[in-house]
Amino acid sequence: MSTTVAYLGPAGTFTEAALLKLRSTGVFGTSEITPLAVSSPALALDAVRSGEAAFACVAIENSVDGPVTPTFDALSAGEGVQIYREVDLDIAFSIMVRPGTTLEDIKTLATHPVGYQQVKGWMAENIPAAEYRSASSNAAGAEAVAEGRVDAAAAPERAAALFGLETIADNIADFSGATTRFVAVGPRGVPTPRTGNDRTSVVFSLPNEPGTLVNALTEFAQRGVDLSRIESRPTRRKLGSYNFHIDLIGHIDDTPLAEALRALWLRTEDLVFLGSWPAETGEGGEDKLAADLARLEQATQWVNNAREGKE
Repeated sequence: MSTTVAYLGPAGTFTEAALLKLRSTGVFGTSEITPLAVSSPALALDAVRSGEAAFACVAIENSVDGPVTPTFDALSAGEGVQIYREVDLDIAFSIMVRPGTTLEDIKTLATHPVGYQQVKGWMAENIPAAEYRSASSNAAGAEAVAEGRVDAAAAPERAAALFGLETIADNIADFSGATTRFVAVGPRGVPTPRTGNDRTSVVFSLPNEPGTLVNALTEFAQRGVDLSRIESRPTRRKLGSYNFHIDLIGHIDDTPLAEALRALWLRTEDLVFLGSWPAETGEGGEDKLAADLARLEQATQWVNNAREGKE
């Protein structure tokens, strides 16, 4: 049976490449998938919430441009979804044009705003007079070239073959080694089993009172739980009201992390669990976490001995 997976389309985006990489992890439960191309991360997650798709593949973070804010906003827009896996994808662009077009002919270039951060240096050096045009995805920029709406696009190499374009420059990346992290998002369910090298994500809001954020974060510090990322995004309910997204090193099955989340729940106005899943790369905290868990077990045994009248 085929599994429908929504992603930022059309075909030929980096998100599609990440979807295929995620398929090899087995997160979708089958090797047969039916890609469902949509025009935004929000629509991809909405497809999961509505049951139109079993999973969504969305970009969540870029090493050059930071967090992919439309994804964070879409994750905060409603409950019912959860992250189950991540993959990191190296990012480099091809500059593609309609057959016969030269560098001198390029007056407009389209790509996704995140992609633009990786090619604007190349544009300034090679086509300084060209105007940048925002596209909903890199492949949508290539599609715009094929339809004659812009002269060039910066997109994955595969997009040129899909849209009948010619490539006039390859491996364009103003910052070498640029990477984007993509995640597989599905309906709410049991988290991916603990591996010992895991990531947990939650989003929460706090009362607008002095010290609420530092007190909330202290719950993690006191238990030795490391944060690998924290972002704030407006709730869009009122001015000065924010959602805080945090990534934690560890799994919800790790007792210190679970206890920290329990304590956080008592402090927040709203707390949403976004998942625990295997981290693509190690964060360097595995040895410390193992030591903390062993120490916690010793403490538990001490309490049990005291209850039972033992030394």
